[in-house]
Amino acid sequence: MQNVLERKSIKNIDFNCDLAQSFGIYKNSSESRLLDYVSSVNIACGFHAGDPLTIKEALLTAKEKNIVVGAHIGFDDIQGFGYRPMVLDNEELEALVMYQVGAIMTFAKAYNMEIEHVRPHGAMYRQAAEDIEVSRTIAKAIKKCSQWLVYYGATGENLAQVGEEESIQVAHEVHLEKIYDENGNIDFSARDLENTNVSIQRLRDLLQNSQVTNNVGGKTIVRADSIHFSNKLSNAKDLIVQAREITEPLPFNYRNALKSGWVN
Repeated sequence: MQNVLERKSIKNIDFNCDLAQSFGIYKNSSESRLLDYVSSVNIACGFHAGDPLTIKEALLTAKEKNIVVGAHIGFDDIQGFGYRPMVLDNEELEALVMYQVGAIMTFAKAYNMEIEHVRPHGAMYRQAAEDIEVSRTIAKAIKKCSQWLVYYGATGENLAQVGEEESIQVAHEVHLEKIYDENGNIDFSARDLENTNVSIQRLRDLLQNSQVTNNVGGKTIVRADSIHFSNKLSNAKDLIVQAREITEPLPFNYRNALKSGWVN
């Protein structure tokens, strides 16, 4: 990947986090702590988390804070929070994606809002990162819902190839706490890093040189359009506060509009 990608400085980048990850009496009381620092949110669609009232409240909160919203799709696994892998054929997976995206799009329309992106969750996210056929099926399903939707996924050649093949916008997502291999792919077997100082240095490397530290002691150049901030981390709030002091996040589509010259 180092031979393919050009090292460059990134002035602004999207910050995103997950929202509506509650269900019934099981409330996620910590997820709102990141909302004042992100430029986009991924709203659970009711399969891995999220019930109708929680989804509605999440949409209205994002609207109030002027944050870009996207659909956070996952496997139909409310008990396992979408972390358990499932083997679905292409037709099943496509229907699963379209069902969830359609629900969030309709909810948003009721409140004069637009869904701008779709991001897989948990086991689906990992399968899409590791299996290009899974990623391709997700991309096709997203495009059937709307050709304007952006497919958010783990940075890497799989996502880039799918975006080109299916003529769909993709946003390459990086995690400051994840461990990456030499090819710039997430090492999903490695434990997440919860050291704010190290993660902030990683952010500086990413913004200045488009690099992530890899698991063999070197650095690998990656594409980076968005940084995902996880509420699961013990240092999540401290990390995103310090990250905002380094760069002002911009939503993916707004960054593209800036490049086009249509906005200032």
